[in-house]
Amino acid sequence: MVEKTKQPTPLVILDVQEAIDQPVWDGKNNPDYLNSILRLQSHWRDRKWPIIYIKHDEANPASTYHNFGPWNGIKTEIAPAADDIVISKTQNCAFIGTGFDRALKDFKADGFVLVGVVIHNSMDATVRAGKALGYKICLPMDATTAVPVTGISGRAWAAADAFDLTLGILDGEYAQVMTSDAVMARFT
Repeated sequence: MVEKTKQPTPLVILDVQEAIDQPVWDGKNNPDYLNSILRLQSHWRDRKWPIIYIKHDEANPASTYHNFGPWNGIKTEIAPAADDIVISKTQNCAFIGTGFDRALKDFKADGFVLVGVVIHNSMDATVRAGKALGYKICLPMDATTAVPVTGISGRAWAAADAFDLTLGILDGEYAQVMTSDAVMARFT
């Protein structure tokens, strides 16, 4: 019997582009999220484990993520290395119309660690779809953020409330929510 070799779990960095620093995204609850992503990125790079970047290319010219807009680029602080994979998406979910699922299968990954922005938008959509596809998802809560949300009725929720509620809903059923330190201790 041939034993399967355990493949490293990929780190997935979602939508961390210059667009997220524009005023429409002000009011983030976790302004230190980027430092947590940098720490995780360094942890993965030191071990030569796979890193996948998901870059949002929005067709709407009014969006800060517009594919031909001035803020579409991945933030320079976390720029991809030559051997990293960069996948473009046009929807909020990283699995829709992209090669993301194929890249995970190519790595023989049964799960991934997801970091990025924002937790109650593209992160949430990607976690739910990933879970539906059978992936085990680890979500470091200090490596993501939320922004204030206003509902259709006009009710406003602070970013911290949107953050806590979304993580509370995702934890356990859809993903394992933990800190970056716990992630690095788990993936050594």
